[in-house]
Amino acid sequence: MLIRSVLCVITALFLVSCSNHSVQKDSTQVESIRLPLLHGWHDGKDVLYITTDVSDQTVAKAKNANYAPRLRDAVPNYPKPPQVKTVLERVYAFPNGEQSKSVFASVPEPLGYLSADRHYSPLWLMYVVVWKDPNKAQELTSEEAIFVAEDQGMVTIERTDIVLNCPVIPFVLGAS
Repeated sequence: MLIRSVLCVITALFLVSCSNHSVQKDSTQVESIRLPLLHGWHDGKDVLYITTDVSDQTVAKAKNANYAPRLRDAVPNYPKPPQVKTVLERVYAFPNGEQSKSVFASVPEPLGYLSADRHYSPLWLMYVVVWKDPNKAQELTSEEAIFVAEDQGMVTIERTDIVLNCPVIPFVLGAS
């Protein structure tokens, strides 16, 4: 009984000391960090995103992101039946530099906390788009445009096993 009482007192003192030493901020003070803000495309519109984690070490280094090999655990076994849902969405990258902006298959609609879009996920499975003739390369700004270019024999699309954590930013530059 004495030990239980002592433990209760120690726990209470610990909790009081923690609450006395917690960081207090007034409502106008905001902590911030700086992350590279990247531009991509979705249905012909510019989207802003950040890259925080990548399952491939070389890509993580290139994007200055965390190397997170465990993200590959999100990749389902292929061929994946259509009824099998995953947390991954598609992002299209252009590794030969013909296009600097990636193309996202979805973004939250609308951006921010009001989104009801059940397709959006910040986890992306990378698809590589390669122009068969780089001299004929043009900016592709939507998933549909990529599919049309593939149907016309202009590009090839290859699914990789590279997973990226790239949240779309839910605000517009210059907005307050």
